[in-house]
Amino acid sequence: MKVLILYYSAYGHIHRLAEAEAEGARSVPGTTATLKRVPETLPPKLADEIGVTAAQKAFAHVPIASIDELPDYDAVIFGVPTRFGNMCGQMRVFLDGAGPLWAKNSLVGKVGSAFTGSATQHGGQETTLITAYVTLLHLGFVVVGLPYSFAGQTRLDEITGGSPYGASTIAGPRGARLPSANELEGARFQGRHVAEIASKIAG
Repeated sequence: MKVLILYYSAYGHIHRLAEAEAEGARSVPGTTATLKRVPETLPPKLADEIGVTAAQKAFAHVPIASIDELPDYDAVIFGVPTRFGNMCGQMRVFLDGAGPLWAKNSLVGKVGSAFTGSATQHGGQETTLITAYVTLLHLGFVVVGLPYSFAGQTRLDEITGGSPYGASTIAGPRGARLPSANELEGARFQGRHVAEIASKIAG
């Protein structure tokens, strides 16, 4: 069972969730989980000015994916930070190149899932994931979310990310808040759940 965790991360929050997703997927016997990133599309000058270039050095070792390799995996978990209630442009540009895969039905029956992050508690996490799933459904993915069997998403003792649509984190207005233990556990749960569902479909 091959699972790809494909993501964009500007400052490292989505990268941390991606690592937890991979941990969860690898906990399912016979599963390999690979982390890859989508290409940066910000102009280099702007990326430098807003600190993205410096922050991305921490996970520069994660290889850049090609759209053509998506059919090689049984499941793909997309890390899509929210930008104004939608997926970030970097992932949008990457997926806009999936037309040839769509034409050949290359992704039909694969398991697809997504996780996200935003600056604020109500910063569009749910709309980002829901609209991401619209794209995955057009490509033929079997969409899997984060079920309520992950009890951490019903906690009331802390402000936390996570919804039935997928794991998520809240970065804070200046990006200083790192994913909490509960948010990371939600990502692990999701990774494991996706791998289990993909295994049942393949089996």
